Amino acid sequence: MDSLVSTQWLARELGSPDLVILDASTHLPDAGRDPAADFAKEHIPGARFLDLASLFDPESPVPGAVPTPQQFAARMAKLGISNDQRLVIYDDSYVKTSARAWFICRLNGVKQVAVLDGGLGKWRSEGRPLESGDVTSAPGDYAPTPAGTDRLRTKAQVLANIDSGAEQLVDARGAKRFTGEEGDFRPNIASGHIPGSRNVVFDQVLNPDGTYKDPAAIEAAFKAAGVDLTSPIVTTCGGGVTASVLLFALHLAGKDDVALYDGSWSEWGADPALPKEMGEAV
Repeated sequence: MDSLVSTQWLARELGSPDLVILDASTHLPDAGRDPAADFAKEHIPGARFLDLASLFDPESPVPGAVPTPQQFAARMAKLGISNDQRLVIYDDSYVKTSARAWFICRLNGVKQVAVLDGGLGKWRSEGRPLESGDVTSAPGDYAPTPAGTDRLRTKAQVLANIDSGAEQLVDARGAKRFTGEEGDFRPNIASGHIPGSRNVVFDQVLNPDGTYKDPAAIEAAFKAAGVDLTSPIVTTCGGGVTASVLLFALHLAGKDDVALYDGSWSEWGADPALPKEMGEAV
């Protein structure tokens, strides 16, 4: 199974006993949407609600940190998922939250996991079948596997990297938030960006219909921002969500020496001791 699957592919695979479909929709606070209520109203037939917004480690000092392997396994088991099943993840979110769920799955050793290209919006626009109502599943027997922490970066590692320049920082936030022209919507968060960052807004790797651009166009978006695709990259954003969109897009383009700064600006911007830059990338 490819990492990105089409609506046509999923329509053919519906009902396969080894396939689990997960709705990973979450939304920005100003969206005014309840993803659980939206799921109950309509979802792809057979889908289960991941509740991505609650899938984080509450004991971590990092805001909204990725879950521990035990927390991840408990969620998979609760949803009736076993280790040997294929997962297809979709969303109906402006910020394409299925990429975040894909990253968490890959971090926890899930190899057969894919994102539905275009998500629920494309599925709905094509007139494909939808279901409504809550979905319950018998508990599964998912067993935890060690998380691949080499794909994560901490605040201390990012700070050290500012001097070393070993890894390029690429920020997925909107241009005005990156430059500091527009403040953060979170309280007590500074404006600007991590020194040395480049800015590739997450929607630059997407087509107007929400599908991912082809690998050549994805590469072009990064190169236009001054990113060297032959060197390692760390993606960042506001809270680790749209940074995952960039990470997934780079994966589609064949680049996997990429890591996520999970704390992103919600952690960095809250620390007055850390350096910050304003203005466009130089």
